[in-house]
Amino acid sequence: MIQLLFALLLAEVAVVGVLLFNTPLRKLALLGLDRLKRGRGPLVVRTIAATGLVVLGSSLYSMSKIWSRSDQIGALTPTDQVLHSRHFLEASLMGYSLFLALIIDRLHHYIREWRGLRKSMEAATKQNRLLEEAKSGKSDEIKGREEKITSLNEEIQQLKLASEERMKEVKTAEANAIALRKQSEGLLLEYDRLLEDNQNLRSQLQSIDHHLSHSDSKKNA
Repeated sequence: MIQLLFALLLAEVAVVGVLLFNTPLRKLALLGLDRLKRGRGPLVVRTIAATGLVVLGSSLYSMSKIWSRSDQIGALTPTDQVLHSRHFLEASLMGYSLFLALIIDRLHHYIREWRGLRKSMEAATKQNRLLEEAKSGKSDEIKGREEKITSLNEEIQQLKLASEERMKEVKTAEANAIALRKQSEGLLLEYDRLLEDNQNLRSQLQSIDHHLSHSDSKKNA
């Protein structure tokens, strides 16, 4: 389960990295996300997200049970420490995976919306240029075209403001994604440390079991 969550987390980090930079891979990623959001894709994604939330809740509940049991006996046993570390790692990985999935969805939405705004702004700018070049008509036509130019200029300003706002949101999402990628790297280091602690605890448990079995054999003798 932990290996699967790590693979999912690394895949999501890779997708976020692809979406952050304007490369041919970004176009492929956008096409893939577009297809994923069509047909039965959203239903499958919601089902997977709901399953992830259930796993996250189960891990948190197991951690709370371990802590309540430790309060009763006064301290965590080695077995409880191993189980608590495992549940904590699963909950952390699942939480990061769900957050990265949300970041990917928002990045995809903002990039698509920003591209639409840019195309609209380019079309409005082209139409404005054509109107300015065709000013050599009658006075009524000139006035009408000037009104259209004014209207188009206002529309361009609104589109520019909307584009700047979207760019700010995209930059914020990119900053969050970079911070989350750094946290995931720290989590990989934490996973290595937990594996080492788990191995040490297992060695201690085996030593205790060997000592107890040796004591029982002496008593029987």
